[in-house]
Amino acid sequence: MSQSTNGSNIIQAIAQVPQKVFNFITTAFVRIFSPRDDDYPETGVQPFEGEPADKQDY
Repeated sequence: MSQSTNGSNIIQAIAQVPQKVFNFITTAFVRIFSPRDDDYPETGVQPFEGEPADKQDY
C-alpha cells in the first residue's frame, strides 16, 4: 500500500512542476505589465540647488 501511495505522490509532484513554472512566469508577466501600484506624488522637474563640482583630471 505504501508503494502505491509513494508512486502517486511522485506522479503528483511531477505534474505540479509545470504548473508551478507556468504560475511563476505568468505572475511576473502580470506584475510587469500591470498599471503602477505606487502612490508616490508626481513632483515634476526639480531645480538644481547646489554648486557644480570642481573640474578634476581623472
